[in-house]
Amino acid sequence: MATDLRVSLTDRCNLRCTYCMPPEGLDWLPKVEVLTDEEIARLVRIGVEQLGIREVRFTGGEPLLRPGLVGIVAAATALQPRPEVSLTTNAIGLARVAPALAAAGLDRINCSLDTVDRDRFTQLTHRDRLDDVLAGLAAAQRAGLTPVKVNAVLLRGLNEEDAVPLLDFCLEHGYQLRFIEQMPLDAHHAWTRGEMVTAEDILERLSAAHTLTPDTEERGSAPAERWLVDGGPATVGVIASVTRSFCGSCDRTRLTADGQVRNCLFAREESDLRTPMRDGATDEELADRWRIATLGKLPGHGIDDPSFLQPARPMSAIGG
Repeated sequence: MATDLRVSLTDRCNLRCTYCMPPEGLDWLPKVEVLTDEEIARLVRIGVEQLGIREVRFTGGEPLLRPGLVGIVAAATALQPRPEVSLTTNAIGLARVAPALAAAGLDRINCSLDTVDRDRFTQLTHRDRLDDVLAGLAAAQRAGLTPVKVNAVLLRGLNEEDAVPLLDFCLEHGYQLRFIEQMPLDAHHAWTRGEMVTAEDILERLSAAHTLTPDTEERGSAPAERWLVDGGPATVGVIASVTRSFCGSCDRTRLTADGQVRNCLFAREESDLRTPMRDGATDEELADRWRIATLGKLPGHGIDDPSFLQPARPMSAIGG
């Protein structure tokens, strides 16, 4: 059941996070290959009206770099039945556009933030933009794009020690923190399981400063295991995509910025919707192609299998 659609609006980004892309950036998609605003709106509509999509998350790269973002969000929130519409962003520029996104009907924000230490932020992202990110988070909260969720990735030898400061920061400001295990989706294919900071490592660090008890609320298809912090009501989540995979309950389908359907984040095959759409395919024909792509989904990502091969596209080109 693929009811959660992740739509990448661009492969471009204004940060260079160590676990995602090299400092010099990547070869971006040519503009002609990227879906237009109208093409994105059409495919989202087909997903909602014909394929049972109930949640739409716009991602990148960095989706705030997409000039037509507010209009794309407005088109999605105007659909019937109305999907829940959210955005994953690094929050640079969010302080300026948060009110317009809220007016367009955006429901909430997920922000990537791996440290609240300025020097480490610059080291991790190769950009001195921490103040912009923090301003964006605050603006999202003021605009009512709540709950504001913060996603953090810990890297061994770089920002492991930021686990507790990140949690304390989020508790202080009323943000919901979720740690994500580093996944094999980096552009330079340097990921190794032995160097990864695991869910167990993260929980051990957090437990040294806070009392964590499992949240008894039904998890459903949510990727994060949640813990109450010091008795609650605040929670912290850990998305253990590698060591505690949740493939059996996954309800996601993905659309890349150049119009390819991916039925799994780690899929090595894609199904092209852009070409038939530009060749005049009907909504029904595009929906059938999408169904076929979804039905080919494997039962798991296979990271633990010796034959596992990392996807050719990095996370920035796939969309989170």
